[in-house]
This record gives sequence, structure tokens and C-alpha cells, in this order.
Amino acid sequence: MGLPRYERYKDSGVEWIGEIPTHWEVRRLKHLAKIRLSNVDKHSKTKEVPVVLCNYTDVYYNNLITNQLEFMSATATKDQIESFSLKKDDVLITKDSESPDDIAVPAYVPEDIDGIVCGYHLARIVTEKIYGKYLFYALQSKPILIQFNIAASGITRFGIGKSDIGNAGILVPGIEEQRRITDFLDERIAEIDQAISQKKRLIDLLKEQKAILINQAVTKGLNPKVAMRDSGVEWIGEIPSNWKIKRIKFACKLETGHTPQKTNPRYWIDEECTIPWVSLNDTKALEKSDFIDDTAIKISERGIANSSAHIIPAGAVVFNRDGARVGLAAITKKPMAVSQHIIAWVCKPEIYNLFLLYVIYALKPDLDRITAGATIPTIGMGDVKEMVMPVPPIQEQEKIMIHILKVQKEIDGAIEKVERQILKTQELRQILISNAVTGKIRVP
Repeated sequence: MGLPRYERYKDSGVEWIGEIPTHWEVRRLKHLAKIRLSNVDKHSKTKEVPVVLCNYTDVYYNNLITNQLEFMSATATKDQIESFSLKKDDVLITKDSESPDDIAVPAYVPEDIDGIVCGYHLARIVTEKIYGKYLFYALQSKPILIQFNIAASGITRFGIGKSDIGNAGILVPGIEEQRRITDFLDERIAEIDQAISQKKRLIDLLKEQKAILINQAVTKGLNPKVAMRDSGVEWIGEIPSNWKIKRIKFACKLETGHTPQKTNPRYWIDEECTIPWVSLNDTKALEKSDFIDDTAIKISERGIANSSAHIIPAGAVVFNRDGARVGLAAITKKPMAVSQHIIAWVCKPEIYNLFLLYVIYALKPDLDRITAGATIPTIGMGDVKEMVMPVPPIQEQEKIMIHILKVQKEIDGAIEKVERQILKTQELRQILISNAVTGKIRVP
């Protein structure tokens, strides 16, 4: 059932806000709260006080900041602790981002949290003349997001300053009405978020199903009645008796990467920089598809010639061995160079590159074992050279690839359908919040 509108409206005087209820006001945030940009970094210093740090990702991925979250340890000065300790009704926002449309993400602090301070890249908003939970919702509304998008400055990374935050226009009803709107949104948004959570869980289950099917196909084949033997490799288990087990470096040529001098613009930013260079900046591309045809950064032939970097042919399997997403892989669709964080395998005639790619997907549990316990997840070159794979006859590889492509298409289609449902639900969520905190609907 749709909610009614207010009886009377007036012009807000702001183009992207439009009309607002006659008893509401548009006020600058700096007149409603104190804004403090944190300078507390993650480094621990011997002369400072030990603290627990609420950092960028804690705010970006959580609506509420509570002591149930796992925070990192750091240190801060007494003045920093005084300015940035989290108090009840605070609102924290991210003030930096890789894109201007993903900035000022808010989180709400429902209770005082002893010993926890707001970290670098965040702003602590100390509410005074506005209810903090209402402000948390208001900062998610489209009119506010537009203001921050316009204010964000930068080239490769974008940021908003204290004045940008303070000058944002906030729509403000009376405090009791703010609480009523907040209670209404708490109830409705919880229902929506639960529905989104269930859909995300369904996607996780579909991805798990796909991983199991790929693992089964590349280690056991497609014939359940074939004679099996022990592979001698824990993650592979039994394999068909006519299959081989080989180190990948013997089935493919192992290529390593390099990063030419970053300070030389002729290597990186001139017009002649046209060679795709696979790096950790391409994590999303590696995650999204089995193939990579472009990269975030290009390099020049001069950069290649004056370093130990070299061009790897199309059809190579590139593999991320460093960082948070170790094991991401894809097949190059054109000649490319790679950074030292990426390795590449150029397959010999006995191995299809797509079959190797599927083997890497199946390798994930073993990769987790290799990188477990590392502060920065990394697979050393020694471990890379020890990696093994099952090698079926070439004709059987063809049949396995056709089977996986069919299964993958069906499951990916189901995943895309659920992702579209999530996107639509998230859009409805955002519309509901915007309508409530801009007075487009009257909350009973």
C-alpha cells in the first residue's frame, strides 16, 4: 500500500531537491553537527596510546558500527583520542573513493564504544541539532549523494573535504518526526535487507555448485564407470587411470612479470603506451570473465625494451599470485605484458588453455592452504613451480571443456537473474529512503 503525501509543500530553493513539506527546512550540515576529518593512520608508534581503529572498510561494508565488529589495533595521540573516539549518535562517512559516485558512504554508531577511534579516510560527524540515525538515512538519499558527487575532486582517486561535507544541504523536519521516519525506515529497510541477504546467499550457493562441478570434471572426468587410480595429490584425489599428473611448469611455459620504472612517463602515460599490462588493478576484470581483452593500465614498447618485462602472446593464462584475491585467472585475448604480481602460462600442444583455466579454478582450496597465515596473501614462485595438474588425453579435454561451458552458462544465467533482482531491490530500497527523508511521502 502506498503512503500518502503531506498536505502542503513549498519550493526548497535547491534544484535537485525540489519541493519539500512546508514545515521542513533545508539546513547546511555544518549548522547541525561538528565535522572532524580523521588523521589517525594504521601505523603503531611507540610514544602513542594503544587504541582500536575503525577504518574505511568497517564503514564501507557495515551500516552499524558496534563492538561486535573485528577492528584492527593501532595507536593515537591523546588529542586524537579526544577528537575521534566513537560516541553514541555519531555518523561516520568515507571521504575518499576510486569514483565520485561511490563516496560519502555512511555508518551509524548506536552506542558509545570505549577505546575505538575513527581512522584515516573517514569523517566523524558529531550530531548536535539532528538525530544521528535520521542523518544516517538522509546521507543515503539521492539529493545528498548528488551534492557529494559534484563536490568530489580528483583524477585517479576522488575525495571530499570538510567544507564539502559541511555545506551539504540536509532536509530537516522536527526531531520527533525525524525519529518517526527513522523507526519506519528501520522496520522497512530490515525487511528489504533480509530479502537481499537471502538472494546473495542463493548466489553463493550457485557459485559453490559451479565450483564443485568444475572440480569434478577436471579431476574425475565425465565417465563415472571409468577405472580410477590414486593421483598422489591430496586436492586432486583419484583420477582416471589413463590420465597423467604433471607439474604445470612442464605442461606449459611459465612466464613471470615485471614493472618498469613508474616515474618515467614515456613508459606509462604517453600516446605510445598501447600495450595492455595486466596488474592488480585488473582484479575486477579477472573476476568477471574467463577472458581478458583490456587492462586498466597500458605500457609502451619503450618501457618493455628498457626493462625485464616482455610481451606474452594471446591465449596465455594469466594468474594473480598476490593480494587479497589470489588465484584469479583469465585467458588473454591479445598480446599483453604482466606485472610481477601476475604470472602467465603459455600452454604447450598437449594442454588446452581453457582446460588449464578450469584446473586453476579447481585449485582454489589448495591455493588457500598455500597462502594461509600470510599477512599479505602471496604465492611464492617456489610454490608456483610446484603446482600440479591432471592431464587427460587431448580429446577428453575437449569433451570436458564443452561440458563445463554448458554447465557454466546455465549457472551463470541463474546468477545473473538473481543479481538483477538484487539490483532492482536495492533501487527500491534507495527510493524508499529518499522519499522518506525528502518528504515525498508522509510516514504515519
